[in-house]
Amino acid sequence: MKRKEIGARYFSVLCAMLVSVLVSAQETDVWNTSYKQIEQSIRQPMFANQTYNIKDFGARTDASATENQKAINEAIVSCSNEGGGRLIVPEGTWNTGGIVLQTGVNLVLEKGATLLFSADTHLYPLVRTRWEGNDCWNYQPMVYAADATDIAITGEGTIDGGAGMDAWWPMCGAAHYNWTEKTPEHQRTTRGELMQMNEKRVPIDERRFGKGKGLRPQLVNFFQCDGVLIEGVTMLRSPFWVIHPLLCRNVVVRNVYIQNDGPNGDGCDPESCEKVLIENCKFDTGDDCIAIKSGRNADGRAFNIPSKDIIVRNCEMLDGHGGVVVGSEISGGCQNVFVENCTMDSPNLERVIRIKTNPCRGGVTDGIYVRNVMVGQCREAVLKINLDYEPREKADRTHNPTVRNVFLENVTCKKSKYGVLMIGLPTESNVYNIHVKNSDFEGVTAEPVKVTGKVHDVKFDNLVINGETIVKF
Repeated sequence: MKRKEIGARYFSVLCAMLVSVLVSAQETDVWNTSYKQIEQSIRQPMFANQTYNIKDFGARTDASATENQKAINEAIVSCSNEGGGRLIVPEGTWNTGGIVLQTGVNLVLEKGATLLFSADTHLYPLVRTRWEGNDCWNYQPMVYAADATDIAITGEGTIDGGAGMDAWWPMCGAAHYNWTEKTPEHQRTTRGELMQMNEKRVPIDERRFGKGKGLRPQLVNFFQCDGVLIEGVTMLRSPFWVIHPLLCRNVVVRNVYIQNDGPNGDGCDPESCEKVLIENCKFDTGDDCIAIKSGRNADGRAFNIPSKDIIVRNCEMLDGHGGVVVGSEISGGCQNVFVENCTMDSPNLERVIRIKTNPCRGGVTDGIYVRNVMVGQCREAVLKINLDYEPREKADRTHNPTVRNVFLENVTCKKSKYGVLMIGLPTESNVYNIHVKNSDFEGVTAEPVKVTGKVHDVKFDNLVINGETIVKF
C-alpha cells in the first residue's frame, strides 16, 4: 500500500474517532446542562392551607351520579372562589358524572376513596378539547379543567372511569370490544368525520360531537392549564386516553398507577405541552404507555406548538403498544425528551422507544435522549422509528416529517424480534443522527438491525446484539 493511501486511511480513522468523541461529549453535555435546566424549571403548583370536604356539599355514597356530580362541582367552585385549598374525597365509592377542576384546587382522594364515573352520556356536556390530535368539541372528560392555574389530583384513592365491554369501549366500532348494531349511540365512532373536518379546515366551533358521534372521552384532560400535579392515585378503566394534558405548562405526574385495557387506552399523553415530569409511575395499558403528541395534520401544523422539555424517569411499563412513544399525532413537532432509569417487561409490550409519524403530519422530532433502560422482553423492537405509520391514511401527504438526534445509551433487552427497526421515506433522508451506544440486546429473533427507506448518520458504538458487536447497519 502506498504511503499516501496509508496516510489517507489513518486520517479517515482519526476523523471518525474525533467525531465519536465530539458526539459523546455532546450527549454528556446535554444531560448535564439541558436536562438539569428542565428539571429545575418545572414549577409545581401551590395551594392554600385550607381544607374542604365533598360531604359538606351534599355528596353521599348512596347518592346518584347526578346528585354527587352537582355536589362535587359545587365544592370545587366554592374552594376555588375562596382562594383554593384541599378538597377531600373521603373513603368510600362515590358515583358521579363529569367534574371540572378550578384554579387553586387540589382534589385529594383519601385511601379507600373511589370516584366511579357513570356511563350516562348526559352527564358529560360538550367542552373544547382534542380527540386524537384533532381539535373539536366533545364529551367533557371525566375530570376536566380549562385555563386553570395550580390544580391537582392527589392521594391514595382511585379514579375509575367505569368503562368496559358494556360501557364506552364498544363505541370504538370494533367487534372484539363488543360493538354491535345495538351499541349505545347506535353507530360506530365518527372519527373519520372529524379527520375530514381537520383536512377541510372546518372552524373548530363547528366541530360539535358528543351524542350520536361515538367519540369516547378521556379520563383526565387538562386544557391550557399552568401548574398541574397528579400524584399517588390509581386510574382504571378509562373510556379513551387516561391522562391527557393539552397545551399545558409545568405538568408533574408522579407515583401514579394506570391500568387500562381498552381501545386507545394510552396511559399519559402530553400534547403540545412544555415542562413535563413523569416519574415513578407504573403503566399497564391497551395502547401506548406514554405517548408524546402535538396535534394531527393540518390542526397540528396550524397551532405549530411542539411538545418540549419532557422528562420521563423511574417508570415501569408492562403491557402496551410502546413504552415511551413520540407520535403519531406530532405535527407541531417535539423537542428535548429525556428518558432514564425505566424498566419494561411484557410479551404484550410491542416496542420500547417508538417514534411514529407519516407524510400527512409534517413536523420535526429533534432530541430524544434515553439512558439506563432495562427491558425483559418486548414483542417487536427496542428502538423503532417509523416515518410511514398509517400508510393508508387519506389526507394531504406532502408534509414529510423529520426525525433527528436520537440517542440511546445503556439500554438492555433480553428478548425482541428486532434490535433497531427504522422505516424512512423512499425519497428523502429525513431520519438522521441516530446513535445507539453501550447497549446489549439479547434474544433477537429476526434481523438485529433492519432499515428501509433513506436514513443517514446512524452510529452504533459498542452495541452488542446476540453477542456480536454491531458496527454498521
